[in-house]
Amino acid sequence: MTVAVALMLGAGLVAWFGPRGLRRLTAVGVHPRVVLVAWLSSIVSVVTTSGLAVTALVLPDHGAHAFAGFPHCFEVLLHGSPPRVEALSGAVGVLLLAGLLVRLAVMGTGLVRRRARARREHLAVLRLAARLEPGSPTMLWLDHEEPLAFSLAGCPGVVVATEGLARRLAGAQVDAVLVHERAHLRGRHHLLITAADAVSALLPFLPLFRQAPTAVRELVELAADAAAVRVCGAAVVRAALTAVTGDGAPGSALAMGRDAVEARLAHLRYADHHPGRTRTAVTCGIAGVITMALPPFAALSGLLTLVTLTCSA
Repeated sequence: MTVAVALMLGAGLVAWFGPRGLRRLTAVGVHPRVVLVAWLSSIVSVVTTSGLAVTALVLPDHGAHAFAGFPHCFEVLLHGSPPRVEALSGAVGVLLLAGLLVRLAVMGTGLVRRRARARREHLAVLRLAARLEPGSPTMLWLDHEEPLAFSLAGCPGVVVATEGLARRLAGAQVDAVLVHERAHLRGRHHLLITAADAVSALLPFLPLFRQAPTAVRELVELAADAAAVRVCGAAVVRAALTAVTGDGAPGSALAMGRDAVEARLAHLRYADHHPGRTRTAVTCGIAGVITMALPPFAALSGLLTLVTLTCSA
């Protein structure tokens, strides 16, 4: 049972204190894709480590075989609970984990269906009112004076912009806005936001889960800004961001000028110094591996500390 408790404590530490470090990465200008990978993999790692804890409870030796070379005093600690208590704990853990997974599946499916229905309704209206750009079935133009652009996920997703965008912004700024919105569709950012909303509703008492929707919304906007900077430059993206509006975009859409505007303007000062695609991809992989390993590492560190204290005594 000691192994299971250590794994749960490791997962709990990351779920409670992880957001502080992740927000710090954004504040110092780390590429938003790297921070986004780190945030999402932290969530996956916490859930996976909790599953490992339950698995350790239901195993015949409760995971003690992994510590066969440890001193005898530690082997005694691994089986410090009566067999009935360990069996009951394992059964309760399995039921709780199964219940959470079923709840996540039900809530996630319902959320996806509601948002898909809302997107279909919005698209049906937009296709009647908007002008289809020749040669681009995923680009719609609305006859409206306000400079507005947003993207809607789907099969395929579409980018919607107003005529006011083309009239009020310079050509390079319009390009930056459209690159930004297409980056949302290419990165499946709408789906990431839906997943973050689902896990937040599942475990709202844990900061890592509760803060996920706000963090993911900001990070996908920063990532789309980074894609636009790569094509158009930071100065052009900054000018476009201050010129467009987010008013009038559907709730299920991602609009260029609506979410985390102040934070994005501040982050643009780092945008020209971001590494290239290959280096960013490698860094994303490293960030994913590190954050996936954090809860088990914390658990192992706790167990080693326990060995040191108990066996030296």
